[in-house]
Amino acid sequence: MEKDSKIYIAGHRGLVGSAILKNLKTKGYSRFITRTHKELDLTNATAVATFFETEKPDYVFLAAAKVGGIVANNVYRADFIYDNLSIQNNVIHQSYLHGVKKLMFLGSTCIYPKHCPQPMKEDYLLTDTLEYTNEPYAIAKIAGIKMCESYNIQYGTNFISVMPTNLYGPNDNFDLEKSHVLPALIRKMHLGKALLNNDFNSIRADLNRMPIEGVSGASSETDILSILNKYGIQQHNESVQLEVWGSGQPMREFLWSEDMADACVFLMEQRHFSDCFDASNKEIRNTHINIGTGQDISIKALAELIKKLIGFEGSLFFNTEKPDGTMKKLTDPSKLHALGWRHRMALDAGIRAMYAWYTR
Repeated sequence: MEKDSKIYIAGHRGLVGSAILKNLKTKGYSRFITRTHKELDLTNATAVATFFETEKPDYVFLAAAKVGGIVANNVYRADFIYDNLSIQNNVIHQSYLHGVKKLMFLGSTCIYPKHCPQPMKEDYLLTDTLEYTNEPYAIAKIAGIKMCESYNIQYGTNFISVMPTNLYGPNDNFDLEKSHVLPALIRKMHLGKALLNNDFNSIRADLNRMPIEGVSGASSETDILSILNKYGIQQHNESVQLEVWGSGQPMREFLWSEDMADACVFLMEQRHFSDCFDASNKEIRNTHINIGTGQDISIKALAELIKKLIGFEGSLFFNTEKPDGTMKKLTDPSKLHALGWRHRMALDAGIRAMYAWYTR
């Protein structure tokens, strides 16, 4: 990429897109094209076509997606597959039609089978059944990988697919209904600590920033306690118990979002589609690249770590009636390492930084 290239970042306000935008600015890029969802609905094929015809970006980061945690993925199955397929189809196809020099499609490691060998190599894609709770989302992301591969093979485009592991960082989603496990635990621990200390000012300030089901800091104390209880922040006499879904045994890998952004920009600057596969193979498959740390931690250990770092002195309750999801999801980032990039942020330092950002 050239410093004066026109760069379109789809999803620039989200966890992934905002980190990529920040990284590019730090490295001296200055010509950015951004649109909010209200300004451009990426599921609208006509609107996307008009946008590309008008703006003519040189490079595209496709970080826009409908995302959520285990509950949202399982409940809103039709929304997740339809919206994500629509976004991908529109942006990738228009990038081809308008001669985009390089596109990066961002997916997720949920593309791998539920009982995938560990750590997960790129070659394990489509070798077994997917995890049921997020199958529609995973299928959409697999379609995005294959779409990029197919356009590259047929049309000679330069579209790269990357599959980040579980991400966390600034601009994460802290909505307790839809967030992923790490930001949800940080917020629940923060609220639990305030409740344990009878610090209703902090609770009200938190709810004013982000109401839960319409309950804000202006709501009555009874309503606030009721909504906290519903989301597993429960007051018991002089203590507070915090519910964590599942047994705590599943293992998860976490990557600081700004590390992920650095990997994406590195690949866009220095690598091409031809670097993503062995040219001696007759069939071009699994050209996507895992972005991860290659290190994991149990949900129980993660909860205990966040509890310690935030200073929550209540108790944890692991609700085994709730789903665990896939028991282990660890990426093999060997392909990325061979291309010249490794992560930097340690998990404990990342959690501290994320909590500082959340409570700023």
